[in-house]
Amino acid sequence: MPGSSQRKGAIRKKPRGNPTAGSGGRVRRGLEGKGPTPKAVDRVKHPAHKRAKAKERAQERERTRRPARRDTDSSVEWVYGRNPVVEALRAGVPVAALHVAEGTERDARLREALHVAVEHGISVLEVPRAELDRVTAGGAHQGVAVQIPPYEYAHPDDLLSRAYDAQEVPLVVALDGVTDPRNLGAITRSAAAFGAHGVLVPERRTASMSASAWKTSAGAAARIPVARATNLNRALKSYKDAGLLVVGLDMGGGVELPELEAATEPLVLVVGSEGKGLARLVRENCDLIVSIPMTSATESLNAGIATGVALYEISRRRAS
Repeated sequence: MPGSSQRKGAIRKKPRGNPTAGSGGRVRRGLEGKGPTPKAVDRVKHPAHKRAKAKERAQERERTRRPARRDTDSSVEWVYGRNPVVEALRAGVPVAALHVAEGTERDARLREALHVAVEHGISVLEVPRAELDRVTAGGAHQGVAVQIPPYEYAHPDDLLSRAYDAQEVPLVVALDGVTDPRNLGAITRSAAAFGAHGVLVPERRTASMSASAWKTSAGAAARIPVARATNLNRALKSYKDAGLLVVGLDMGGGVELPELEAATEPLVLVVGSEGKGLARLVRENCDLIVSIPMTSATESLNAGIATGVALYEISRRRAS
């Protein structure tokens, strides 16, 4: 009826007043696609991303603590050449494997090296000559080389434990600035011969247990432990706290070796380098400085010989 109802299908008019503001396209832009959804590990706030980052940090700490070992690592040593290899095998130097280049002529020295290797259960590997050229940095290897694995150093406390386990008065030899591996080998040999319970070396600026040290020790390095200290002075203070007397061996000592009454007490014998002697801080940490009496015509003894003389005198006094 006219005036009473709206005709069916008619368009409803908007009421008069302020017009509704449009979105200006914002809604449409919000509905547009933003590309593929990032992976969980790539989303900064996602737990998977946090776990991945934590794993990376842990791996980085592990790499810093235990760097990857390579053939060029300073802890790995190659001995090459027929005479050096035979001498190392004769001396009982620990060898990982004997490497022989393909096509190498077998003379008497190589046959002896092969015989000793087989006798001691050492693996014999035939490798391309180019491989030996690489690991020896182009050295004159004569077709044969052996790899010396890193020496397993003891802890400074292990030397005291060795003495206590044997129910003996502790005797430790500590080295300060001894850089010649042959001196280290000779000192290790004397320490084993005269009843010391181990040799202590600092971590830096010192000789290491290389093939040369092993050969000079004449097998003693397999019978007596060599310990490594991160800080020599700290290790000496620890020994003093354990009741040991720290005795430095130096030309300018106030007590001559034959007059060392404390030889029968628990001792640490500290030996300095031939040229510089004991370092200042090491000298200050010593309870006594002992010298070896010599004629005026002799300036000094090298570290290996001086240590042998001192250890003999200490051993003689302990036996009497």
